[in-house]
Amino acid sequence: MNPSPPLRKRSLKALFELKPYLDRINNQVEESGYIQHDPVQFMHAFSAKKDMEIAGFLAATMAWGRRDIVVAKVDNLLNRMDYAPFDFIMSYSPAQFERFRTFKHRTFKPIDVHGLISGLQNVYAQYEDLEAFWQQCYHKGVQEKRPFLAVFHNDFFSLCDDLADRTKKHISNPEKGSTCKRLYMYLRWVIRKNSPVDLGIWNFMESSDLLIPFDVHVARQARRYGLLTRRTNDWKSVQQLTETLRILNPDDPARYDYALFGIGALKYKLPQRFLLNRI
Repeated sequence: MNPSPPLRKRSLKALFELKPYLDRINNQVEESGYIQHDPVQFMHAFSAKKDMEIAGFLAATMAWGRRDIVVAKVDNLLNRMDYAPFDFIMSYSPAQFERFRTFKHRTFKPIDVHGLISGLQNVYAQYEDLEAFWQQCYHKGVQEKRPFLAVFHNDFFSLCDDLADRTKKHISNPEKGSTCKRLYMYLRWVIRKNSPVDLGIWNFMESSDLLIPFDVHVARQARRYGLLTRRTNDWKSVQQLTETLRILNPDDPARYDYALFGIGALKYKLPQRFLLNRI
């Protein structure tokens, strides 16, 4: 079998020719009507910071598969918490596990709900809020010269002494090559400011430091238009694509998640002349 030919890379000049088209799609996709079809809606359902960050974390963790199904499942999960996620988590005990006995979303099972709730309960017992925990992971990652999402993975689960090993796979780890799409989607929600969709309730890092939430739609369109030359969907590809997007918008590279998702999943179009690779 012949190897696949190398993917063509867009030149710097051609990249800036593409920029206004991507920015236009960003503006069309990133608007308030987007919220009602996306799991980010569960952050918008609350006004208290702790409820918002918990609802967003659970929604992002479960966000794989069709968006309408994800929305239905997250709604079901929050209903089992009486739509009061912080109060429920802080009063949670193993006796309440029965509430989740019939809950399932793809490979996400009741025992995984228990593990995440137990982990969050321990975070709030030791830190002011979930942002404070993420902040210490961020600084620890800088000190140790490791991806801070790997620190988050390790430290979150180290807080929980009642955890099934299977639950750990629901939180990605870049040191194992994962793209960490759902975690960076969550960070997009909580970090980006002045957005009609993303809420920007956290301040421990800048939007300029965000990496692109990397799913199959984003990956395919990035390759088609010469923004990404790696064929493997892995952590290195996330970094390569983000560096390309950072050229277009140094302060907010993750915003192009809207454009690439819009082209891939929502049928927005770019002029045919911009297509570099047919895949």
